[in-house]
Amino acid sequence: MSADASQSQFSSKYDRLIAAAKAISAAPTVVVHPCDETSLRGAVDSAQAGIIRPILVGPEGKVRETAKKFGLDISGFEIVDAAHSEDAAAKGVELIHAAKGELLMKGSLHTDELMRAVTAKAGGLRTNRRISHVFVMDVPAYAETLFVTDAAINIFPDLDAKRDIIQNAIDLYVEAGFGKAPRVAILSAVETVTSKIPSTIEAAALCKMADRGQITGGVLDGPLAFDNAIDPEAARIKGIKSEVAGRAQILVVPDLEAGNMLAKNLAYFAKADGAGIVLGARVPVVLTSRADTPRARMASCAVASLYANARRQRAPTIAA
Repeated sequence: MSADASQSQFSSKYDRLIAAAKAISAAPTVVVHPCDETSLRGAVDSAQAGIIRPILVGPEGKVRETAKKFGLDISGFEIVDAAHSEDAAAKGVELIHAAKGELLMKGSLHTDELMRAVTAKAGGLRTNRRISHVFVMDVPAYAETLFVTDAAINIFPDLDAKRDIIQNAIDLYVEAGFGKAPRVAILSAVETVTSKIPSTIEAAALCKMADRGQITGGVLDGPLAFDNAIDPEAARIKGIKSEVAGRAQILVVPDLEAGNMLAKNLAYFAKADGAGIVLGARVPVVLTSRADTPRARMASCAVASLYANARRQRAPTIAA
């Protein structure tokens, strides 16, 4: 198969995701501080595709100036004026509490500024689930849409945090329509349990937690090294026989440092796109970066919208 044919075969992963999001109602989305071209264009493009319905929160003059400078039509969007980025983050969270939005989307402010407002003990968007991040990656050389978690929020997660990180990723995979019972590989440097590498012990414990029903909805295996998690031949050579080895759909990394390096290696060496979403808060948080392609930004909105729609569908209705 030629390189062009191979690329064409797998380029439909995000296309299918975006098409699915277009088929449901646009999600009301609070966009926090969209004051540069990248963040404002991401919101406008996703709105024009029918995926989100933006509410722009930021210094109104700066937002309108950015739109005018780059020829972006925001005439149909509600704008909530805010003094600066920190104020925009606080007001964005307030709008979520007021049920004005089903998604929260990062604009041109720093991730830490937004997440401080989201995770604030008073007035934030915390739930009883640990907040975590998932990269939804379209890797041209891999047939599956690949989740990598957590590569952006939890620096050194303990066992309980990893339980929530895994559960968040499984819930997203299932409820956003990627499939049922995703194959979850818990990564380490080696595929055997050894006291010399603590992440191998945690991986084994997490698999046992799944056996006991403390993690549900997925099929777990670990520890697995990266090669035998995603390559069937590597798994065969090592003699690993499991439903997950060689065909993982969710990769759980030992810590943020390893996850960030893995995601960036996939992006720059394997030419992967990475849509980003934060889970575990009251609403999904669309977390994009300036380096994201327009397609990845739209895919981030699409997966968050699909997840929010699934949550809306299962919400209990109250009889009149």
